[in-house]
Amino acid sequence: MGGVLDERAAIEGEIAGRTVCEQLRWAAGEHPDAPAYSDPAGDGWTTLTYGEAREQVLRIAAGYAALGVGPGDAVALMLVNRSEHVLADLGAVHAGAVPCSVYATFAPDQIAFVANDVAARVAVIGGPAELARWEPVLGELPSLERIVMLDGAPEGDDRFLSWTDFLDLGARALAADPGAVEARWRSVAPNDVLTVLYTSGTTGNPKGVPLTHTNVLFEVESTQRVIDLPPQSTQISYLTYAHIAERVLSLYLPLFKVNHVHFCTDLANLGATLAQVRPVMFFGVPRVWEKMAARLQALLAVQPEEQQEKVRAAMAAGLAYVEGLQHGHTVTDQVRAAYEQADAALLSVIRSLVGLDRARWLATAAAPMPSEVQRFFAGLGLKVIDVYGMTETTGAFTCNTPDSFKLGTVGRAQPGVEVRIAGDGEILTRSPLNTRGYLNRPEATAELLDDEGWLHTGDVGSVDEDGFVRIVDRKKEIMITAGGENISPANIENHLKEHPLVGQALAYGDGRPYPVAILTLDGEVAPGWAQARGVAFESLADLATHPDVLKEVEAAVEAANAKLARVQQVKRWRLLPVEWTAESAELTPSLKLKRRVIHARYAGVIDEMYAGS
Repeated sequence: MGGVLDERAAIEGEIAGRTVCEQLRWAAGEHPDAPAYSDPAGDGWTTLTYGEAREQVLRIAAGYAALGVGPGDAVALMLVNRSEHVLADLGAVHAGAVPCSVYATFAPDQIAFVANDVAARVAVIGGPAELARWEPVLGELPSLERIVMLDGAPEGDDRFLSWTDFLDLGARALAADPGAVEARWRSVAPNDVLTVLYTSGTTGNPKGVPLTHTNVLFEVESTQRVIDLPPQSTQISYLTYAHIAERVLSLYLPLFKVNHVHFCTDLANLGATLAQVRPVMFFGVPRVWEKMAARLQALLAVQPEEQQEKVRAAMAAGLAYVEGLQHGHTVTDQVRAAYEQADAALLSVIRSLVGLDRARWLATAAAPMPSEVQRFFAGLGLKVIDVYGMTETTGAFTCNTPDSFKLGTVGRAQPGVEVRIAGDGEILTRSPLNTRGYLNRPEATAELLDDEGWLHTGDVGSVDEDGFVRIVDRKKEIMITAGGENISPANIENHLKEHPLVGQALAYGDGRPYPVAILTLDGEVAPGWAQARGVAFESLADLATHPDVLKEVEAAVEAANAKLARVQQVKRWRLLPVEWTAESAELTPSLKLKRRVIHARYAGVIDEMYAGS
């Protein structure tokens, strides 16, 4: 215990008195010409340096103040990932206000809930698509006074202000009284709220999580102590800033490392952006890694058999090498030599093709990572390591590192963080990363944090003798069958999704005699798979009923069952003619299953699978 507390005290000493405002001042002062933010522009990029970015942030802070935003007031943000999102966020912080990024997939009633919960005075949104989500509820937002729009601000309506006019307003206000903004940002204190993030929520209204400057600085400093990345690294920002991982990694961490952030404004362009940027660090939720692996597997499947065999042999060498690098393992001379030969001949070429040839830190979190996907990338010589955290813990509180990892675990507690397992198997954590509680939710806060400061994660897991944490499943999602067996649906689902054709899987069996599964096809992989085999189709729905596809999915279910205990095996399954997305409401914005929504929407399908049992 002394070691953890000593580490905590050292980190607290390191960050004492500091804020994100001070960190941006340092970055811009020490590295004014270093590239900070690059937005896509045609075939190239437009780039702001750290010096230019801070100048914009101060103008924006003055603009907020001119609109009447005071210290402690909230500013709601709904934009894609681009420099203006970061600048609008940091500008609010420098005005003493609290920025709150809102998921762009939220329905109007969810937007209304969030905007009223934080009492947003100003909203900054992207354009007509975002306005279409806000417009139905504008009359229900008494605190909201102005809406700044990046594109398409309605003319003749005093509620709206274009981004250009907003910047002009700020420039005039800053020129007239530069000392006012200086006083604003210098008065921001470490324990002030830096942002409020809303849990994407699988049921009910989302919960607001206030995070302070101290929370964030502790997270960054703790992370830096175990992940040694070079300063001024390249990275890509593409996940929403409403998600804690993206916010820490591509909004706050760059201010410490002086990293160059490239924005990918459309997930469909991620592959091309990776190839262009070749990032040193890259984070993806499991679904992103699954789709990358599926695309590569589909590409491999259409190569001549001789070439496929060479790639399989090379990837076997890569997998043996990465597995040997795990904590407690060793790499033999034979394994190392085989890897180096495979790497020179093929693996380095494949990594270059996907833009991961310079990557030194690759990570995943937010949901369980299928082991076969992790092993696939290990076969390419890439360590895609798991970290574990929540919005309520300011992101990761356990992590694997490139130098100390175990595949299948979420790593060890970060420096200064305590982790223990409760009597019922729940993972608990205590550290300065923990939020002070939910916004306006005292009862939910009491369930989250106990009297001794332990945060109850809601996840069931274990800690091994080396301190590595394993997660079984969400405590509330463990299924108990009619026979009394406790089963993790995520474990079943991950095995089902190992086949590239399977896009999403939901396992069900609570109170029932055996598990069943609802499956969807991968909308990107399935068409290519069908074309390669001469399967005629006009839509994904056609493929979902084609005998060849059903036969292949049947084989995928059988392969999954072979890896499961008898009581966990899927006895019946159905392939749906649709995909599940955040927009269609079966997934959260962070691409996790909304189980209750799916259970309700497909209750008839589930009941049909149990008919006669």
